[in-house]
Amino acid sequence: MSKAATTRLMILQKAFELIYANGYQATSIDDIITNTAVTKGAFFYHFPNKDEMGLAMINEVMYPGMHAAMVLPLINATNPILEIYKMMKGLLIENPHFIVKYGCPAINLIEEMSPLNSTFNKALSKLANQWQEAIELTIRNGKAAGKVRKDVNATQTAFFIMSGYGGIRNLGKLYGKDCYGVYLKELKRYLASLQ
Repeated sequence: MSKAATTRLMILQKAFELIYANGYQATSIDDIITNTAVTKGAFFYHFPNKDEMGLAMINEVMYPGMHAAMVLPLINATNPILEIYKMMKGLLIENPHFIVKYGCPAINLIEEMSPLNSTFNKALSKLANQWQEAIELTIRNGKAAGKVRKDVNATQTAFFIMSGYGGIRNLGKLYGKDCYGVYLKELKRYLASLQ
């Protein structure tokens, strides 16, 4: 990786950390510059403005990691009920990149920026749509294999699972990690009802 590419990635990674902890609007370009020790010129060499940097952060830092944690585990699922549960448990309990008191970086940005910026909305929708499609595919494949009831609606199930995740990540900010265990027990019961 070239020095310029390394600097660019370092800016994006540090911006992600700051925005995850403090929010997008509360994090200034000066905050990012101070925490990366790059010059303003270096920042603006890579990004014409904060929003372009924010979009690059979503696409190049957030998307790959979240896609690997949320979508890839479901693509070739052979036991949909178990693998949806394992994916969710991995997100909530085992993912070392998510800090309980800060919630989910994608959910935070969706809440903060989607209503204000259509370009952010579109970038954040990419991951949400792929996650929804992966859950739906897993449910449909489970129905075809006789592991999920035929009357289960894959779209409704996907939205229910996704909204549960968003809600419990936000509740974790208030109640801490223990509430994840409570949620996972109820999720397991719900998923078992789909068989």
